[in-house]
Amino acid sequence: MDELLRFVKLTQEFKAVRRMVILAKENREENDAEHSYQLATVAWYLISTQGLKLDLGLALRYALVHDLVEVYAGDTPAVQKGYEEAKRTKQEREEKAALRLRKEFGEFPELHDLIDAYELRSDEESKFIYALDKIIPVMNIYLDEGHSWKIHDISLDDIIENKKNKVAVSPEAKKYFDQIVEKLRQNQTTLFPSGSANKSDL
Repeated sequence: MDELLRFVKLTQEFKAVRRMVILAKENREENDAEHSYQLATVAWYLISTQGLKLDLGLALRYALVHDLVEVYAGDTPAVQKGYEEAKRTKQEREEKAALRLRKEFGEFPELHDLIDAYELRSDEESKFIYALDKIIPVMNIYLDEGHSWKIHDISLDDIIENKKNKVAVSPEAKKYFDQIVEKLRQNQTTLFPSGSANKSDL
């Protein structure tokens, strides 16, 4: 029971890690647990409805653990400006966090093996979840009419530059990035801060 309580506490702390994306209609930042649940559910939807040749169970487990190190490392905004030091130290902080998780929850080796495999992008399932993780926030903010982008002064160019190479690791996911970017281009004036410079306008 003590081990179980420690793990339940870890999942509670996971809910306390806040992200940049503002939840539509709630005016608050989403947390890592909400994000991971959504990622898993959308991955399940795509793998099942599109007949993707991916191991569904493995993909769902990757989705659930992909950000777990942030319990100790914190979230590092990828596109938001003003976080250069956090971005520079991200890998080191997350590696230390993974070691701490392994030490504290040594009875759960599968968890740590999955975290390591995800970081290495060692199979198609981890690549798919990695890429989809970069796309879903864009979809969320699009559905919220660009709220988070306007707050943080983020342009379409910022999004494309930050994400295009990351989503390219998974052809299954990349096509959804290309499609949502096209929607962003079509609605730049309403989705992004007025006066934001986008090279795609030129």
